[in-house]
Amino acid sequence: MTTSRTLRRYIARRFLMTILGTFLLCAVLIFMIDFVELLRQSGKFGSVRAGRLIWMTLLRLPAYTEILLGFAVLVGSIGALLMLNRKSELAVMRSSGMSVWQFLRPGVLVACLLGVFAVAAFNPFAAAARTEAERLFAESFGREANIMRTQSYGNWLRQDGPDGASVINAGAHSRRGLTLTAVSIFQFDTEGRFVERIDGARAQLQDGYWEVRDAWVSRMGREPEKFNAYMVSTYLTPERVQDALGSVISLSVWELPGLIEAADKAGLSTSRYRIQLELLLSRPLLLITMVLLGATVSLRSFRSGRVQTMVVTGMIGGFGFFLLMEISRQVGVAGLVPPSVAVWVPLIVTTMVSTAVLLHQEDG
Repeated sequence: MTTSRTLRRYIARRFLMTILGTFLLCAVLIFMIDFVELLRQSGKFGSVRAGRLIWMTLLRLPAYTEILLGFAVLVGSIGALLMLNRKSELAVMRSSGMSVWQFLRPGVLVACLLGVFAVAAFNPFAAAARTEAERLFAESFGREANIMRTQSYGNWLRQDGPDGASVINAGAHSRRGLTLTAVSIFQFDTEGRFVERIDGARAQLQDGYWEVRDAWVSRMGREPEKFNAYMVSTYLTPERVQDALGSVISLSVWELPGLIEAADKAGLSTSRYRIQLELLLSRPLLLITMVLLGATVSLRSFRSGRVQTMVVTGMIGGFGFFLLMEISRQVGVAGLVPPSVAVWVPLIVTTMVSTAVLLHQEDG
């Protein structure tokens, strides 16, 4: 019993170390690529201190690496099993009477625990960091990016309010669209006639109005006037703004149910929020599936040859699976199938196929 427990801990540690190693390698690559992109933004739109750029990159990193967690588990599982296989440790385990399910159980348990941790703790942390990164990005590049409006067109919102319709353009947004930076607002009266243009450093959505800070108001036949704060009426609600400008990548698993309920009451489409919630809830099964998929191409003995071919096949299969998941997600976002079907069916099918392949390899 003690020997069996020690062996399971040894296998689990192997899986954990290779998965974390792959994850850290991906994180370093993503950090470098994103930092270079922020340097390019800084050079094009305005000089920003290197320390601020590094901090923004670090804040954006968790949300990006969260997406690659499944890939890290796939590669890490293949690496762990190949290392055990290369040293003939798997052969010794098999000769002692252990089945493939017994020495895969620690890896499956590690994947399941990582999935639960990723959903319950890492995802809220990544969402909060992403929100702060969006705020810093808007502060750093919002005003300068507004100069490029003729090329990028910024973010546009058309709205109505008690004082009439208005069109809002923003160079950048944060807090999932509730705070706009480098704004220009074209205000019309209730009969559709142009009234004024408001240019401000920042606009924040309040209850029934946008509060524009450091606003310059230009009216026909009058000199522009400066206001520390200027209000523009609106019928927009936070849910409608978030639906138009918000990013699901900056929403945590704990925020999504409330947002879905609020969007339902507002009569908005909730498909992308429901898809995101299902993706997060299915993450433990996703990581378990990656372990099983990795095992299908990693158990062949090195002496039998063609190990490299099997590993390449496994990587291609993994990329094919992620492509299938993305296609299914887009189908779900379009409303062609229910979100639960779009997320869970590809996972369950892949799990069943991987299990069937392992059964064939084990029992013939």
